[in-house]
Amino acid sequence: MLSVYEKQLLMDLWHKLIPVAEDIGGEALYRMFTTFPKTKTYFSHLDLSHGSEHLRSLGKKVVEAIAEGTMHISTPLFTTSLGYLSRYHAYQLRIHPTNFKLFNHCMLVTLACHLGDEFSADEHAATDKYLSAYAAVLAEKFR
Repeated sequence: MLSVYEKQLLMDLWHKLIPVAEDIGGEALYRMFTTFPKTKTYFSHLDLSHGSEHLRSLGKKVVEAIAEGTMHISTPLFTTSLGYLSRYHAYQLRIHPTNFKLFNHCMLVTLACHLGDEFSADEHAATDKYLSAYAAVLAEKFR
């Protein structure tokens, strides 16, 4: 799946994003909710307007969870460490797995916009692979 080089790129990138997690995560979610309005149905109880506290808070949680996942990416614990998130998204939130793919796309666009030339082609490719693997684990429990 990911080379040693890609894993290191991911760990460096995502841990660099933690201080701006609210901005990056909030914007990626806003892009998803704006571009794919049906994804809002799971969050109708939140203020999803641009820059809202709900969106920033949720975005921060998402970015921190993705960053945390990079710490386990090279171990068998990757799947088991995300098990609670998989169960939560499937059984409590009941988010359809297609939405994870939509979010991944919006996250890649957000990273490219925010990081510009600092978001190299190698980082982009590694992030795309990683987010796909992350989404697959989150979708495991959905039925």
